Amino acid sequence: MKYLNNITEGIGNTPLLKLNSVNSGIKGTILVKVEYFNPGNSIKDRIALKMIEDAEEKGILKPGGTIIEGTSGNTGMGLALVAISKGYKCVFTLADKQSKEKMDILRAVGAEVVVCPTNVAPDDPKSYYSVAKQLERDTPNSFYPNQYDHPANALSHYETTGPEIWRDTEGKITHYAAGMGTGGTISGTSKYLKEQNPDIITVGLDSYGSVFKKYKETGIFDEKEVYPYLTEGIGEDILPKNVDFDMVDHIVKVTDKDAAIMTRRLAREEGLFIGWSCGSAVHGALEYAKEHLKEDDVMVVILPDHGTRYLGKVYNDDWMKDHGFLEERKFATARDIVASKNGSSQLMTIEQSLNVGEAIRLMNKKGIDQAPVVDGDHFVGSVSDSKILNALIESPDLKDKPVSDLMDGSFQFVSPNETIDVMSSMLGKQKKALLVRDEQHQVHIITQSDLLVAMTN
Repeated sequence: MKYLNNITEGIGNTPLLKLNSVNSGIKGTILVKVEYFNPGNSIKDRIALKMIEDAEEKGILKPGGTIIEGTSGNTGMGLALVAISKGYKCVFTLADKQSKEKMDILRAVGAEVVVCPTNVAPDDPKSYYSVAKQLERDTPNSFYPNQYDHPANALSHYETTGPEIWRDTEGKITHYAAGMGTGGTISGTSKYLKEQNPDIITVGLDSYGSVFKKYKETGIFDEKEVYPYLTEGIGEDILPKNVDFDMVDHIVKVTDKDAAIMTRRLAREEGLFIGWSCGSAVHGALEYAKEHLKEDDVMVVILPDHGTRYLGKVYNDDWMKDHGFLEERKFATARDIVASKNGSSQLMTIEQSLNVGEAIRLMNKKGIDQAPVVDGDHFVGSVSDSKILNALIESPDLKDKPVSDLMDGSFQFVSPNETIDVMSSMLGKQKKALLVRDEQHQVHIITQSDLLVAMTN
C-alpha cells in the first residue's frame, strides 16, 4: 500500500507549470513552481519542518513544548501542521494587515493567534516581531524559530527547492525569480542553482515601501523610504539574516495594484488560484523577462501560496474597488507627472546643517516654497517658507540657527506607478508634497499643484 505516515511526508516535490497566457509576447519559457501543492498550501511548510527538526536535534524543543513565531500567516500554518504531527502547541503573532482568512485558518488548526499593529517600527514593543520574542521569554518550554534569521530557513530551500527545480528542468533553467520576504526562498534556492550553473540569473521581486532593492543597489538602509503597503508576504522593513544579497542579481519592485491585478489574471487565464505575493512574483518576473529573456531561456518563478488566504481581499470585487484596483477611469501616475515636467521636477534639497537665512535665500533663488531636508544621502525632514516666516516673526534670531531646528517631518516616498487619486489622499495641510524615485534612482518632487495640473490636462 502507498500512503503517507503523517502530514509532513507530503511536503515538497511540487510541480512546475508552463505559463501560456499572461506571458504573451515574451520570449523564452516561463515556468511557475506551484507551492500550494504542499499540505499547508504554501512554500513555508518546507522551512517549518526544517526549523522544528533542527530544534529537536539540538534539544531546544522538548516534548509538550510551545512553538511561538511572528508570521504573515503561511509559516504559522506550516508550523501548526508539523506541531500537530509531533504534539506541540502553537502561538503566532500576526500584523493586522494580514487577511482574516489567514487568522481563521491558523485558529482552525489549533493555534493561538495574537494580532499586532502593522504601522509600528520593528523594534516597537507592540510590533509582531517584538511581541513574539516577549511571549517566548514569558512561556516555559517554548521555542521561537525566528524564520527571518534562522539558518534552517534558507537551508531547507538549498536542500529541497533548488534540487527539485534543477531536476525538473533537467538543468536547462537560465533564470530564477522569487519574492523577497524572509529571504530564505530566494537565497537558499539560488545558492544551490548557482552551484550547478554560475550563469543562472536570480531575480528578486520586492514591494514599494520595502528596503531590499535600494539596499542591494546602494548599500544604504534608508528608513525614510520605508512606508506602508498592502501586499502580504513580500518585502520587509528590516534586513533578515536569511537574505544573501550575493545570491540575488537583480531586484524588481512591484506595486500593490499590479500584484493584485496579476493575481486575478493568473486565476482566470492560467487556472492558478494563488496568493497575492504570487501575483507580485509573476508581474515582476515578466517585467524583467520582457527586456532580457531570449528564445531558448527558461525562467522558473516561485508561487508561494494559495488563493484561499485572500478571498476577502484580491478576490473580492468590492475590496478591489475600494482600493482603486478595479477603477475604470485611468488616472495619471507619478511616473507620468515626472515625465510631463521635462526635468523640472528634479529635486533641490537643503542640508540640515545650513542655517535658516541661507535656506531662505536658496529657496527664493530657485523660486520654491518648500524643500526636503537631507543629511548627506538621507532624507531627514522638510521645510516650507510659511513655517520659517511664522517662526522668524516670533524669534528673528532663528535665522542663524540650523535648518534642523525648524524642519518638519520628511515628505513621503511613493511608487512611480502610484495614481493621482491615491497621491491626492496622501496630501493635506500638514503634507504638501511627495517624493518619487525613478528607475535611475533620481528623486523628484510632486506637489499639490502638480496633481491639479495633471488632473486638468
